[in-house]
Amino acid sequence: MLKIYYGEMEGVCYGPLWFKYSFDLKWFQDELVQQMILDVDKSKYVTGGVIDSPVLGPIPPEKLSGGVKTLIMIYKMPDKVFDATSCGPNCAKWLLEIGRREDVTVNLRYFMPFKGEPLEVEIINAGKTVHSEEEFAFTSLDYL
Repeated sequence: MLKIYYGEMEGVCYGPLWFKYSFDLKWFQDELVQQMILDVDKSKYVTGGVIDSPVLGPIPPEKLSGGVKTLIMIYKMPDKVFDATSCGPNCAKWLLEIGRREDVTVNLRYFMPFKGEPLEVEIINAGKTVHSEEEFAFTSLDYL
């Protein structure tokens, strides 16, 4: 399940920096990682450390967006708490998908809309699990 804590939190990891020093090229063979890269960055994994960007051409993984790097870290290191603030709204459905596969906790400092997505999210600050966009919005806004 996806768990969100709003506001300041001790021990939170910054996804893009952790990615820079921790990523493994094997991660890019994972279908979910490839789907996230394609959807968020509009780029396609080719092989090894090569990703084809429609804007930049062939790029190394370090040149991916901060959002997709953070998503990959959340997915591949579910025991750590990452600051998902670098993830824009285009990452929302992927956070939910990762939460369906693993129990993950993220820190957020803005309201991330989960428009049209079925959800089950725990708002840690409230000690409450929400199941609808409306319930998510009303519960989250108390902590922003």
